[in-house]
Amino acid sequence: MIKKLIVPVFLLFSIISFAQQGTSSPYSFYGIGDVKFKGTAENRSMGGLSIFSDSIHLNIQNPASFSSLKLTAFSLGGTYTTTKLKTSSQSEKARRTGIDYLAVGLPLGKFGVAFGLMPYSSVGYNIESRIPATLTPLVAPEQIKKFTGNGGLNKVFAGTGYEISPNLSIGLDFSYNFGKIETYSLRFVDGLQYGSREKNLSDISGVAFTAGLNYKTKINNKLSGFGSLTYLPEANLKATNERNIATIQYSTSGSEIIVDPIDINVANTIIKMPSKLALGIGIGQNRKWMLGTEVTFQQSSGMGNRFDDITNVKFENAIKYNLGGYYIPNYTSFSKYFEKITYRAGLRYENTGLIINDKSINDLGVTAGFGLPIIGAFSNVNIGLEYGKRGTTSANLVQENYTNITIGLSLNDKWFQKKRFY
Repeated sequence: MIKKLIVPVFLLFSIISFAQQGTSSPYSFYGIGDVKFKGTAENRSMGGLSIFSDSIHLNIQNPASFSSLKLTAFSLGGTYTTTKLKTSSQSEKARRTGIDYLAVGLPLGKFGVAFGLMPYSSVGYNIESRIPATLTPLVAPEQIKKFTGNGGLNKVFAGTGYEISPNLSIGLDFSYNFGKIETYSLRFVDGLQYGSREKNLSDISGVAFTAGLNYKTKINNKLSGFGSLTYLPEANLKATNERNIATIQYSTSGSEIIVDPIDINVANTIIKMPSKLALGIGIGQNRKWMLGTEVTFQQSSGMGNRFDDITNVKFENAIKYNLGGYYIPNYTSFSKYFEKITYRAGLRYENTGLIINDKSINDLGVTAGFGLPIIGAFSNVNIGLEYGKRGTTSANLVQENYTNITIGLSLNDKWFQKKRFY
């Protein structure tokens, strides 16, 4: 069944991933946009924790975990987000729905391989300010400031993991990131007949690698210990940039009339993808419970924006803390469905590395979720809930209070079996 689904679903996902706008954050204007979470619904529900791997769930955050697969795993997930954006004087609400990942994992003895497609970053904001005109003649209906942005990067990846011993696995994946980002700004000044408009377009692409290591050991007859390491070396993204400016006039019907558009030569840029090092440890009982923590160090200080003339922003080294786990009352229960459900929860705190108006932009989130087994199969439906806060209302900035509802499918089956007839 999974084999029949893969090709059409991948094609549909490819079309949707180019069209979707996965964020409503004004902070997505900077860098390459709002960098998306790279894990599955299961990981996200545990505060983003990536240290745990098992035989049926695909952990796409650490390629070393691919070697743990015993069944072919097909994973698909999406998120519905509601965000309240507020400043010191006003607030607005926004909603977004997007697909988060599509991946397939294959067990090959001591090896495991996985490949997939997911959004890497997203740009999506619409900020508008209108003030009634006061000067005469009233050549413009209002004083207007408008800023919009859309686009982002997608990530295609393929990787493999190898089981060196029953306790130790290593892995490596390769990814190609590509996409386009378009930003638009418009301004009308009171008393002037024409406004000004600027459009910027960046076509961005580049490759990256991720290395991973997983370690597990028995502490006693019931308890096991876990350890993980992932490392993403610094990589470069090439941005081919275009800029067009024009004067704008409003018609009597209120539509925009573009006057004298001019293409401006702007330099192409190299955007650095920062190096990341994640270290995690955990303890638990197989198919019963697990509790773990993880810390991620990100070398963000060398990052830049798509254009060199963006001011009031800089980048610093980032750090992220994750704490989470799961609990299963009775994995083997035949009569009580609720005892077979996986209950997950977690916390995370992140200094994103972005500094605007001398203020660091931080992100704090609380997560919870459920893994609902599908009767008669190893597959399950995973539902996650996340509430978080990013940014601040001080220094003329925006605070985002957001709620994410994530739904993921983990479908599992055996491939490469010889059929016998008697």
